Amino acid sequence: MSLTFPEVAAALRRLHRPDGSVWLQVGRVFPGQDTSVIPNGHVVFTSEGILHAGADRPDPVFVRDDQTTPDLVLPEHTLLPGLTDAHTHLFLEGGERDPTARSAHLKRSGAEQLEQAHRRLQRLVSLGVTAVREAGDKANIGLDLQARYRSVNRGIMPYVDAPGAAINHQKRYGSFMARPMEEQGTPAATVADRVAAGAHRIKLLATGIINFEKGAVTAKPQMPVEELREFVAAAKSHGQQTMVHCSGNDGVNNCIDGGIDTIEHGYFIDDDQLARIRDADMVWVPTFAPVQFQLDEPHHIGWSEQVCDHLRRIIDGHSRSLQRAIEIGVRVVAGSDAGSHGVAHGWGFLRELELMQAAGLTAPQVLQTATGAGVERMGYTETFGVLAAGAKARFLLTDHDVLSSVTHLREDKVVVFDEHVLDQNDDPSTPGL
Repeated sequence: MSLTFPEVAAALRRLHRPDGSVWLQVGRVFPGQDTSVIPNGHVVFTSEGILHAGADRPDPVFVRDDQTTPDLVLPEHTLLPGLTDAHTHLFLEGGERDPTARSAHLKRSGAEQLEQAHRRLQRLVSLGVTAVREAGDKANIGLDLQARYRSVNRGIMPYVDAPGAAINHQKRYGSFMARPMEEQGTPAATVADRVAAGAHRIKLLATGIINFEKGAVTAKPQMPVEELREFVAAAKSHGQQTMVHCSGNDGVNNCIDGGIDTIEHGYFIDDDQLARIRDADMVWVPTFAPVQFQLDEPHHIGWSEQVCDHLRRIIDGHSRSLQRAIEIGVRVVAGSDAGSHGVAHGWGFLRELELMQAAGLTAPQVLQTATGAGVERMGYTETFGVLAAGAKARFLLTDHDVLSSVTHLREDKVVVFDEHVLDQNDDPSTPGL
């Protein structure tokens, strides 16, 4: 008889102690490095990290003296790494649908926004989101949260990686999250300013946003190729990567030619560009959720049926591009753009994964984009997102079939996060995300 969800959580809490290892045998183990699944796999871990993960029984050195059998056998369960949302805006409450309330939120003090963002983070771990990559805010709230994560008394919160204020040009898109390059005058000086503030990567706004009434990106890119190259060179001189907001064919071309590390959004990307991204080992973070929200609930903005037709066409094209990217081997990493209108933190990321599967990916392909796809490339300061020796002990256990449908990630699960064992105790109707 298989253990129930509360029984698994209780058993793990009894077993999981700072001074000893725990040996699990699980019906299906999804390591996250690729889309493979290990049947009846073995994982040994402590609060400090994973000691063993694989099809074979662990070496005796990794388990307690004289231990010959697993501590817990879960033949009906699946074990997978904790999830990483690679594009978030923690200072924004994405679940707030009312535009007036969203505008009021932006007028709150930086201290208020910081504490609200910290409360959001505390909720994410129980949902299985154990790492987030921030995508910029001009009040440096992401940097403050990044510092909190690295502090001794951080409590339970996901790994946070932040760029500080994004970089744009005066009077161009992005003033709510960016400070213009004109403040420092040159790409080199601007990058040095962000690094001095604690940025772990450099966020650039290479283009504006989609004109949904026209169904296209109608504004010229705000950063030419030559300028992007200067930013990339400056970032590399400080050992930092570049993440670039970009949509529209011209903007994507500029980013590829500029040598950036990750293209965020990338709407209207074409097949030739995808091949060039693959060949340059760049990363694409597609972010379906904010555009899909506008199609699903157009009344919040007042979109006409004509605009909804544009939105459908845009999503369909993005879906085809995602399928093509996976087919040819582009490194795709999942990010929700949480904080955007209608995209709640945590639950919005689960929605992003559902949209990626709806676009034509298999559940294992989607899960890999949310776990191990970015491990070797994204420059994080810790190893997570994979079940492998030396990685952090941050993973999910579920008896729902997440390898057939990622929608099952919404169901009850147990989250192991270092020394903590958590139940999923969050509700999407609770405000604040």
